[in-house]
Amino acid sequence: MGKALPILNSSPAPDASSCQPLDVRALPPLGDGRTVDDFKPYLIALNLTKRCNLQCAHCYLDATTRASGSRDELSTAECIRLIDQIAEINRECLLVITGGEPLMRPDILDITRHAVASGFMVVLGTNGLLIDDEMAQALVEIGVMGVGISIDSLNQEKHDSFRGVSGAWNAAVAGIEACKRKGLQFQIHFSVNPTNYRELPAALDWAHQIGARVFNVFFMVCTGRGEELTDITPAQYEEALSYLVHCQNQYKGMLVRARCAPHFKRLAYEKDPASPITKATGYMGGGCLAGTNYARVTPNGELTPCPYMPLSAGNVRQQSFVDLWNHSEIFHSFRYPTLKGKCGACEYSDLCGGCRARPYVDHGDWLDEDQWCLYSPKGGEKIKVAFNTPEEAPVRWDDASSLRLSRIPYFLRAMVKKGVEKHARENNISVITVELMEELRKKRFGNDTPVFKF
Repeated sequence: MGKALPILNSSPAPDASSCQPLDVRALPPLGDGRTVDDFKPYLIALNLTKRCNLQCAHCYLDATTRASGSRDELSTAECIRLIDQIAEINRECLLVITGGEPLMRPDILDITRHAVASGFMVVLGTNGLLIDDEMAQALVEIGVMGVGISIDSLNQEKHDSFRGVSGAWNAAVAGIEACKRKGLQFQIHFSVNPTNYRELPAALDWAHQIGARVFNVFFMVCTGRGEELTDITPAQYEEALSYLVHCQNQYKGMLVRARCAPHFKRLAYEKDPASPITKATGYMGGGCLAGTNYARVTPNGELTPCPYMPLSAGNVRQQSFVDLWNHSEIFHSFRYPTLKGKCGACEYSDLCGGCRARPYVDHGDWLDEDQWCLYSPKGGEKIKVAFNTPEEAPVRWDDASSLRLSRIPYFLRAMVKKGVEKHARENNISVITVELMEELRKKRFGNDTPVFKF
């Protein structure tokens, strides 16, 4: 597949740690219908601890095996306050509670319980080693949507080597089996590296066979402990993404998604401009969401655009999440970007936009072109994103179907709403009901209940 690229260097980034008072509501629209309301968070990752029972070579957090955690970790009360502040902006976003290994925090169930009770959809990102029947049952009773468990190879020795602990694969699979026994939905997280990217077809088949609701393929950026690793080449990157686009409809009941790989959206559009997984059709989970609809909080409270960019907009201990989210100059640069190089010239810049972490890690400029993209811009009009698209003929949702729609994650809701209403118009259906939604669900997923219960 070509010669491996040199290890990304870790040149110091420009000093951008301060959060200047910026009123984004005073900024003009972008000309495509976007307003500040389009910059609500869809997804927030809470890295609440560096405690971990593994020693993964690729860990962006450089998590440790400390059992007690570091002294500057957010306290239980601070985590609760943070969750309340996120709720002020968008109670409907998805919270991913992770670490390190989040289940090593003795208060993690209390924090998770508060997040669920506040109305958030909550997923735990875990290595699965601490999930037994008792823990799975506790998470079900709290109301957690599911857990994401990392499996990086079907070869046990390879997985254990990557995760740094012998027996990690067997323990993770035991955790998955506990989830299945207790009815806790689970996702499989697969971190692509040069040694395993050709295992994708077999790993997908296996995940589907064991009942995973989502298969998330993470394309790493070499930062944290992982900066000592060699990334896959751009050619391997393109090959893996093309395969993921190709197999979108092959796994009934299991969503297949690429993470930290915005080029996935360009490839999906090239294959089918009407693809339901692109921003052109209202799927707002695509492209690079860093700083626009996504952010993460570190164990000690720093708010960053994504886990691969230790580029702090400020600390939630000193300023509220609301102020940092709404007024950060750093986040402003992601929401109203002036992209450089071929990313700025590309007709897919709105749909894809490139990975902002790769140029940041390489030489400190997060607005520079993404050198891991092989596509050469062809010029012409930019591919439009479905922001605030005008409604066609109105279609009424009854109370029950409206409630069910409201329970679908924020970043999926526009896509689902658009698809259901399109079907209703084409079939002269004037009122959308739960029965219609269920009929369409079964056509897409079969009789098995899919992720997000839609």
